[in-house]
Amino acid sequence: MIPKQIYMTKFLSFSSGSSGNCYYIGNDDISLLIDMGVSSRSLVKSFKSFDLNINNLAMILVTHDHMDHIKFLGPAAKKFSVPVYATAKVHKAMTTHPCTKGYLEGCKRVVKINTLVENRGIKFVPFYVPHDATETVGYYIDFFSHRFVFITDCGAITPEAINYCRQAENIIIESNYDSQMLKTGPYPAMLKKRIVSGYGHLSNLECGEVLKKIYHKGLNNIFLCHLSGVNNMPDLAYEHSKKALSEIGVKVGQNVNLSCLPRRTPSEILYLDK
Repeated sequence: MIPKQIYMTKFLSFSSGSSGNCYYIGNDDISLLIDMGVSSRSLVKSFKSFDLNINNLAMILVTHDHMDHIKFLGPAAKKFSVPVYATAKVHKAMTTHPCTKGYLEGCKRVVKINTLVENRGIKFVPFYVPHDATETVGYYIDFFSHRFVFITDCGAITPEAINYCRQAENIIIESNYDSQMLKTGPYPAMLKKRIVSGYGHLSNLECGEVLKKIYHKGLNNIFLCHLSGVNNMPDLAYEHSKKALSEIGVKVGQNVNLSCLPRRTPSEILYLDK
């Protein structure tokens, strides 16, 4: 008998953090990636290990042009011959970026912030996110009625981002650092200042406060992403978010699922019914 799971929408993270970021949404017929911070070789290996069909890859969405999000984008775009969606500013920056220069001309697709894009039944909207790249977006994605929001690198949450999150069933959101660990940790003062600037990253505490604002009864899954390997620990991030949700009467495991995405290795697959 063929397992029921293969007919479902699937989500997983191939890597999440400063060492590389790449996320997957797909079904038996079509799939997409958000960012390309892992090598094509590693990606093909992971697709095979999860029994996913790399030939069904239809597009890559880019959040911003920092190295950990586009390090392997150029070779991947060439190898898989799929459209690469990014804002005009990010595409312009990628024409001179060493990881993408000369690779994207044939697959370049320009998106506009807050403008709906539809390709082969997949709908998505990029929205502005405060972060110190050329330009950074989050994505609201409607994958055949399964609704996702991705906010992977973010210095502060905007009202617009909150609005998109309140429409989603599945949220992938940054919980980058523990404030005390960052304060007492080895990073130089300038880097610490950048991280907390409002255009850097979200702390565990800030992430928890965001979750209290965006929680709604239709929200099923929260994935904490881009955890720092130096200034955070999964248990700390998880407990901050769990505590914040409990303060508004939300029980993790009962009202919503909560988990941390691993930094350098693939996560487990989330299966979503049709």
